[in-house]
Amino acid sequence: MTNFLPTRRTLSPIPHPHTPMASLADAMPKPYWLDVHPEPEPCSALTANIRADLAVVGGGYTGLWAALQAKEHDPSLDVVLLDADRCGSAASGRNGGFCASSLTHGILNGVARFAEEMAELERFGLENLDDIERSVSEYGIDCDFQRSGELNVATQSWQVAELERCATVAKDLGHEVRLLAADEIQDEIHSPTYLGALEMPRSTAMLNPALLAYGLRQACLERGVRIYEWTPAQAIREQRAGVVVTTPYAKVHAARGLLATNGFPPLLKRLRNYIVPVYDYVLVTEPLTSDQLASIGWRKRQGIGDAGNQFHYYRLTADNRILWGGYDAIYYYGGPVRSELTVRPETYALLAQHFFDTFPQLAGVRFTHRWGGLIDTCTRFCSFVGTAMGGRVGYALGFTGLGVGSSKFAAAVVLDKLYGRNTERARLKLSNTKPLPLPPEPLRWAGIQLTRWSLNRADERGGRRNLWLRTLDRIGLGFDS
Repeated sequence: MTNFLPTRRTLSPIPHPHTPMASLADAMPKPYWLDVHPEPEPCSALTANIRADLAVVGGGYTGLWAALQAKEHDPSLDVVLLDADRCGSAASGRNGGFCASSLTHGILNGVARFAEEMAELERFGLENLDDIERSVSEYGIDCDFQRSGELNVATQSWQVAELERCATVAKDLGHEVRLLAADEIQDEIHSPTYLGALEMPRSTAMLNPALLAYGLRQACLERGVRIYEWTPAQAIREQRAGVVVTTPYAKVHAARGLLATNGFPPLLKRLRNYIVPVYDYVLVTEPLTSDQLASIGWRKRQGIGDAGNQFHYYRLTADNRILWGGYDAIYYYGGPVRSELTVRPETYALLAQHFFDTFPQLAGVRFTHRWGGLIDTCTRFCSFVGTAMGGRVGYALGFTGLGVGSSKFAAAVVLDKLYGRNTERARLKLSNTKPLPLPPEPLRWAGIQLTRWSLNRADERGGRRNLWLRTLDRIGLGFDS
């Protein structure tokens, strides 16, 4: 199935001495992070029945943080972690490496849904990011962690006012903020498309996502977590003494279970109408020369996102490549999860064009890597947690691409709920509500496509939201991150 959404970006066309398509000629279809860093020695698959206190399903950030925090809280706890492939091989090793403090996929999205507790949520979010920084240091995780902050840049005049609104709200919630006029952002980073920017220097850290996953995996092993890779969980059900997780060769009998499966089909049927898998796509350039880097500026090495409804995110890697992703997120009819859908040439071509629109001075730079991956999204665009089977199974889902940081917080809340800990974070509305469920197909596909088309139109029409988007806003389904 192809996407019918118009993909014209409203930037002035800038001629290039080469074609953006030519820049993709040697881009290999593999995540840069997983290509340049060898995977650790694999753990064996589970082949015999075992017992445990806690069975964690999923070896991405949420599952790894859950297993690690469970052992930190109670070192005597017997924790087993199962992954269908290799820990960190899915979204946790494929993302852009933006570790944000936001627990609500942006301040404005949070204000629209959790206004009465946003002060607490932003405090928890900043503390969570501080905790991640401490954990990276304490466990010796060499993942290029840099608290460099993030720039949200305006590329159309209507977005400047939106950034001013966001800055006011963010400052009231305790964030350090700085608004940059057009000349000031040009002094920071040189792009003819920038009209202004909002800088939040402490709200985001940049890191190497694969090395973070590998480091958390190693920390779990050192703490005594039993990890089984190449072991897909096929089912989970109640038993008198807890739960049992079925895998191809054997079963795990555990007192409690924790599900951390991101965009993959949930083991609990009740959750299948709450999330959908969306495919996001990314390019990475060859390393920039010193002259090329100087032509951009970017001395603070912040993460960058543009302020449109359909937005790009981009950052510098440790070896001075530019990672460039986002904008053209795709939902396929029926929500299939298939490896071939992580490759989409038409999106790579679109991203390449946008890249050279933004940085025409880099004409001639080539991309070395192209890939895609799953995002688990839901109707409130930020994570939700809960329990099932009489409180014996917990879950965290719906991160919508901002799970690098918030996964640690969500994992902690799920553990609180599983073990009956009445913490402040577990009492939050965020921690005790679910998004509205999605309709069945074909209404689901039609609604998502209409929403994406409408967001694109809003970007083209000075931010003006059409009747469909205004209706979604009124019923609490609007997107404003």
